[in-house]
Amino acid sequence: MFNPAHPGALLREDILPSLHLSVTEAAAQLGVARTTFSRLLNERIGVSPEMALRLEAWLGVENGNNADFWLALQTAHDLWHARKHAPKKVKPVVAGVAA
Repeated sequence: MFNPAHPGALLREDILPSLHLSVTEAAAQLGVARTTFSRLLNERIGVSPEMALRLEAWLGVENGNNADFWLALQTAHDLWHARKHAPKKVKPVVAGVAA
């Protein structure tokens, strides 16, 4: 089992360098505060639906960067971490048994 990459890592390691943009320039183009974008790049916050739509508009659907892509990356990352800390003693539902 592997740890899916945080979307911020993809932005930080692949996209910003290929676009030759600084964090400040990219944040301005996205219309968000530099601190917000920096927190995403440093994996302190996740991609929200609003940010996913901003990334879609910024990078273009034609390049495969639609909002669904960004949200799927975030969900895979979050779910992997949640599974690591999932409760071990959850009882499965038994049909016909009153609580």
